[in-house]
Amino acid sequence: MRLRALLDTDALGLKLLGGEEELDRTVRGVMTTDLRDPSRYLSGGELVLTGLAWRHDAEDSEPFVRILVQQGVTALAAGEAELGDVPNDLVTACARHRLPLFAVHESVAFATITEHVVRQVSGERAGDLAAVVDRHRRMMTSGPAGGGPDVVLDLLGSDLDLRAWVLAPTGRLIAGSKAAGPALPAETCGRLAAEHLTATRTGRRAPHRVLLGGTTYSLFPIRSTGRSPQTARDARETLLSDWLLAVEADAGDWAEERLDLLHGVTQLIAVERDRRDAARTVRRRLAQEVLELVQTGAAPAEIAARLRVAAPVLLPGLGAAPHWQVIVARVDWDGDEIESGPVAQALLEEILVDPLAAGPEHSDRIAVAHTGDEAIALVPLSAVAAEHDGSETGVLADVLLESVRDPLTAGLDGDGHLTLGVSAAVHSAEGLRGALEEARHARRVAAARPGRVCAAGHQELASHVLLLPFVPDDVRRAFTARLLDPLRDYDRRHRAELIPTLEAFLDCDGSWTRCAGRLHLHVNTLRYRVGRIEQLTGRDLSRLEDKLDFFLALRMS
Repeated sequence: MRLRALLDTDALGLKLLGGEEELDRTVRGVMTTDLRDPSRYLSGGELVLTGLAWRHDAEDSEPFVRILVQQGVTALAAGEAELGDVPNDLVTACARHRLPLFAVHESVAFATITEHVVRQVSGERAGDLAAVVDRHRRMMTSGPAGGGPDVVLDLLGSDLDLRAWVLAPTGRLIAGSKAAGPALPAETCGRLAAEHLTATRTGRRAPHRVLLGGTTYSLFPIRSTGRSPQTARDARETLLSDWLLAVEADAGDWAEERLDLLHGVTQLIAVERDRRDAARTVRRRLAQEVLELVQTGAAPAEIAARLRVAAPVLLPGLGAAPHWQVIVARVDWDGDEIESGPVAQALLEEILVDPLAAGPEHSDRIAVAHTGDEAIALVPLSAVAAEHDGSETGVLADVLLESVRDPLTAGLDGDGHLTLGVSAAVHSAEGLRGALEEARHARRVAAARPGRVCAAGHQELASHVLLLPFVPDDVRRAFTARLLDPLRDYDRRHRAELIPTLEAFLDCDGSWTRCAGRLHLHVNTLRYRVGRIEQLTGRDLSRLEDKLDFFLALRMS
């Protein structure tokens, strides 16, 4: 706003004492101070309000005014409540430095002026930003991309002083404004994503307000322009694929104009995301073509030809043919038939990225297709890396979901399940069909486990872990109760720690010395405890069959 507008507002009670030729200066903020040197709190463009408590004699005015001018202050307003008329030495100093000076009548509170300036400046900034956002939207929808979500967030920071970030539903940081400063901690991102998914699941109206560590965040959904809850049959079809905008502010008291503006910002970011998704089309199509050949039993030579086409797209510049892993993901909802293939596809693309990798284009070397409710990923590995570490190279099921488990559990809580299966690495087209079946079988193992978000890997298909999830619950309970209940009852009555002793004994392969060392017991004490276990259960821990029964009972419990 202009200084002239302040002078024309009768309710503010301002009287111009000098600087009439400077009334077209712009006011960008307001500050009240009685410090002799307020420079550390000034950023330029302010209207400074002062009660003159800093002035002890006429010589104080010159250095005070000089500091304000050096900091780029727009004007000075001095209150008449303490000293009556504004001192002539202050009027002279302001005239010398061409700093506009106002007198504030004693009946007018500084708070009244502050509120008026803040309201006017905020309204003008919002209007300016709205125009910029609208222009940016028109430019993007008719031409090249506008620079990504970062550009839009920078507008929020520079024009509305809002710190904001774009997050994936997994909690991964996609973009942040320069004004936002350091990146949000991963834990904060994960909790914000979880709160957003929970609020969306419960039908709460956006924006969702969250208090974390004394800071209030307002969360706005960023919904794809091509697939929104209005066009989907069920909101859950988009729940796990929508991004969100996190703003460090409490939007509860915002005017409708500002809320509409933030809604426009989310639409702008959604356009950027749609552009990124469109760029993925080639990779998705390549994956779909390869998988169709694999599932229809095409000749290995034909599959290999398609892989040779895919490799340069997914691994540009790689000289050798890559090895591949197959990952299968599925989202199931209790009792409902919901189209979840596209959501599983978008979610798998997000999960497979390094959780520390920022930026919207994170999966440029991952090809994910979907068939029915299943999403299938072809993950290329460098042949050199695969031969270096063997089958353990690449994606491992036990670490795949570590960073995303909590937010996704919040989004699925109540009736949803996400399960993933991971194959071993294969080095040729002949191995892809087996890898696909291996990944599907591993996913079924994961689906038999408790929990909303589960994964299983190919390593588990060659061990007892494969069998345990398929044991009926009543058989599982009867088996474990027969072997372990006598020990639990004894531990409860005597605090004898027989169960921990049994676990340690089996883990040490029946070695008395190693087990005693691990438990910090004398060997004779360990022998006494093992003897008590055998007496209570009627089993013999020197026999392989009884050791195996105890091992399985502990795993199933």
